[in-house]
Amino acid sequence: MSKVTVESLVYHVAGKAYESRLFYTPGALGQPGLLMAPNWMGIGEGAERIARDVAERGYVVLVADIYGQTLRPSNMDEAGAAMMPLKDDRVELRKRMKQALDQLLGQSRAVLAPGKLATFGFCFGGCCALELGREDERLQAAVSFHGTLDSPHPAQDGKTKASMLVLHGAADPFVPAEQLPAFGAEMDTAKVDWQIISYGGAVHSFTDISANFPGKMKYDAKTSKRAFRAMFNLLDEVFKA
Repeated sequence: MSKVTVESLVYHVAGKAYESRLFYTPGALGQPGLLMAPNWMGIGEGAERIARDVAERGYVVLVADIYGQTLRPSNMDEAGAAMMPLKDDRVELRKRMKQALDQLLGQSRAVLAPGKLATFGFCFGGCCALELGREDERLQAAVSFHGTLDSPHPAQDGKTKASMLVLHGAADPFVPAEQLPAFGAEMDTAKVDWQIISYGGAVHSFTDISANFPGKMKYDAKTSKRAFRAMFNLLDEVFKA
């Protein structure tokens, strides 16, 4: 199989430019499409490394540009300033995720397997993935890695089609413990297929190799490996249907 390649996709919505990253294997036919939402730092080296690793397993991965082409945070303060308006406006957040999914479906570089679509994301991106999963009926799965779980627009019976997978650090100080049972109750009310896996001792950002704030945000190689395995197991399941 050919080596995974990456290309930038620039698109415009309401006069604003967005620039996503497409990871695919040239010549491969009929691979599932995955929309990846990066953490609050947006598209960068860390996000691209993960996207490439996932694409190498036989997927077409589009890393969504949630902020826009001209907004690329360089530190946590800038990331927070970019993220919070979207956290506070989930309608706009879902709109931008849908626009990115449209780009994945509309691009001509990689051939997608019909009807095999999912989204996944990290931290803020986990929130983004769950928000899209709640609403977009085109998705078979939505996966959150160490993301927040609450939403002002809950999943709806008959509309939320995606299987939902939450991969959570049990010691994560940034995801309030009460969000876990509330998420389960929300999904049950909407009759959604859902899972929460809590990893003992893991804190926030356990998949991020650059995270090094003990007790708050810290890479955990074992937990990261387990979490990605859980995602791939779910994707194998939903895409075989």
